[in-house]
Amino acid sequence: MAAKQNGGSNLTFWGWRRENGRVGVRNHVIILPLDDLSNAASEAVANNIKGTLALPHAYGRLQFGADLDLHFRTLIGIGSNPNVAAVVVIGIEEGWTNRIVEGIAKTGKPVAGFGIELHGDIDTIARASYEAKKMVQWASELKREECPISDLWVSTKCGESDTTTGLSSCPTVGNMYDRLIPQGVTGCFGETTEITGAEHIAKARAATPEIGEKWYRVWKAYQDEVIEAHKTDDLSDSQPTKGNIAGGLTTIEEKALGNLEKIGRTCRYIDVLEPAEAPAKGPGLYYMDTSSAAAECVTLMAAAGYAVHTFPTGQGNVIGNPIVPVIKISGNPRTVRTMSEHIDLDVSGILRREQTLDSAGDALIDMVIRTANGRLTAAEALGHREFVMTKLYRSA
Repeated sequence: MAAKQNGGSNLTFWGWRRENGRVGVRNHVIILPLDDLSNAASEAVANNIKGTLALPHAYGRLQFGADLDLHFRTLIGIGSNPNVAAVVVIGIEEGWTNRIVEGIAKTGKPVAGFGIELHGDIDTIARASYEAKKMVQWASELKREECPISDLWVSTKCGESDTTTGLSSCPTVGNMYDRLIPQGVTGCFGETTEITGAEHIAKARAATPEIGEKWYRVWKAYQDEVIEAHKTDDLSDSQPTKGNIAGGLTTIEEKALGNLEKIGRTCRYIDVLEPAEAPAKGPGLYYMDTSSAAAECVTLMAAAGYAVHTFPTGQGNVIGNPIVPVIKISGNPRTVRTMSEHIDLDVSGILRREQTLDSAGDALIDMVIRTANGRLTAAEALGHREFVMTKLYRSA
């Protein structure tokens, strides 16, 4: 392992440079349904054409307003992610289908759309399969190239946190960001409800007072308009979760303080993003307004263009993603022992004083680069492809 050189500024990885200049670490050809009605046709195409991947989901009909905007932003973002080489979009009708196609086409990558109405499933599946077959053969000949670490976008969230998370795995991610963000890496963290009790700390970690105020408005709106408006008594079944409580976290404040360890000691976030919004201010650390639900959060960050995801876990969360490799980090010796097949990086040595945060950070940077170079994460090897769209409110 090249841990000793990970603090240097000449780190590289091997990735696929896309038409718009972004670099991916996977080379997927995806079959993307616009709506729930198109899942069956999309899965049939993926079954016909080996090497493609369907992304079924539950929504896309009679959504409106901000909810519909988020739906389109997420699907266009997923298709635009640099880990995706080419896309076939299938929808019940051609109007909205073409809206997704046109959004993805702005990246320059191959994309085609098919509407089911006036054709039916069988004809649509046949036409889409022919197109997908051409795409997957084309993508199979694309070559990796050596890229500077500054071309890598790395997001993070934690899950099934416990007392070990804030003491080991989350600070490990923070140590990684403290060293990689100055080298030009683009990072992202989120989980708006999970910062409750540490909001004053999060606000103070903004790059400017104006960004801090922007962040606070986002946090307060989530708190007032979502949590307070809809909770029945308290959040004891959600924040902290039952798993958090079993792991020794008795309050959301304790959970929040551990959560913020993921942004290290020196990093400051430079902007606040809407869900699934791509960062636009260049390299640096960003905050995204997301739920703390693992599959939703990772999906939103993938839609924003992040290529690798780091995921600290205490009690053991098994989340994966179809297009973004999810690296699991744990410092809980019991979880590492009982759920070893899910853990990519064991940092339990921190708690035994056998490992420093710097050496754990070295190990994580090494794992990120190995993953970018093609190593399958535990979630990928186990077939975890959780893809969950975020829905804001009831459909019409």
